Amino acid sequence: MKKLGFGTMRLPLLNKEDPKSIDLEQFKKMTEMFMERGFTYFDTAYPYHEECSEAALREALVKRYPSDSYVIADKMPVMRVTSAEDYPRFFQEQLDRCGVEYFDYYLLHNMGRDRYESTERFGGFAFIEDLKKKGKVRKTGFSFHDDAETLDRILTDHPEVDFVQLQINYLDWNSAVTQSGKCYETAVRHGKKVMVMEPVKGGTLVRLPKEAVKVFHEYYSDQEVMPSPASLAIRYVASLPETEIVLSGMSNISQLDDNTSYMQDFQPLTEGERELVETITAILNRTIKVPCTSCRYCMEECPIQVNIPEYFGLLNLYAVTGNKTNMYYQRYSMNHAKASECLKCGRCEQICPQHIPIRQFLEEFAGLYE
Repeated sequence: MKKLGFGTMRLPLLNKEDPKSIDLEQFKKMTEMFMERGFTYFDTAYPYHEECSEAALREALVKRYPSDSYVIADKMPVMRVTSAEDYPRFFQEQLDRCGVEYFDYYLLHNMGRDRYESTERFGGFAFIEDLKKKGKVRKTGFSFHDDAETLDRILTDHPEVDFVQLQINYLDWNSAVTQSGKCYETAVRHGKKVMVMEPVKGGTLVRLPKEAVKVFHEYYSDQEVMPSPASLAIRYVASLPETEIVLSGMSNISQLDDNTSYMQDFQPLTEGERELVETITAILNRTIKVPCTSCRYCMEECPIQVNIPEYFGLLNLYAVTGNKTNMYYQRYSMNHAKASECLKCGRCEQICPQHIPIRQFLEEFAGLYE
């Protein structure tokens, strides 16, 4: 199986304001090109395109190709599960939407410390393992957005899963927020294969700042055809030894043509390209707003346990990418006070080794996220 997977959460649209208006004819052409070039892996989920992605995949793929010529991964919408009885209902609905009798890969969608607790309560892992025994799914796993400690806990509790789907890209590799590198190493330590999502970080690693573009072009100046920034990002994660699939949410034929061109005969990054990645990462990280090192001394002094280091990680992520990650804020504020609840006592600032005006940045963060 080639390492590039077709993520169906950013399909072409007839109306950019309406996620349901999938351009089915263009999607069919993209599917044809993808299959003709030897790629087989398609990833969908219950909520994608406001619940229209699975049906679109049925029309573009399932109705037009023999079932042994492609691989489909789908995900249980655990965020909507309120009782154990919901699992079989959602699963059957997904089979019907996709027009299939089984899924090759089946995931519990978007695990984190909050959803893991509810999934355990309703028996989600036992349910997907039973599906595997019945032949309704071939391989089981979960997609994950949280820290490495939480991932380690889940994999320790559930060694039976076959794989993990992680957000990994070169900008997030050493991120204190997404912890891509630590999460990858945790999955590998547990002997799990890794499916990679967000390899270009929602487009951030495609739309590089001018300084980074200059460095990128200088490095590849001797090549007849200039590669795309996306190629560097996708090949970076595909070069990780335990990466089985790299998902790309392709929105048009041009993006699909570019991605498949360098992934048909995949070549891992060279040492020089790894150095280029480090240079571009350094350029992007210069826009970091708060010089927080996550030493957590402030947490020892905070009387109400405002999760200061994690909130500042999110503030820095916003400064670099321009994207808010509300999901992470919800998870980081579990069992902690919110930024707006800061008492402004100043005890954290007295102990901070970096002399950060913590109260000021917390107020800015609350204005952004709350």
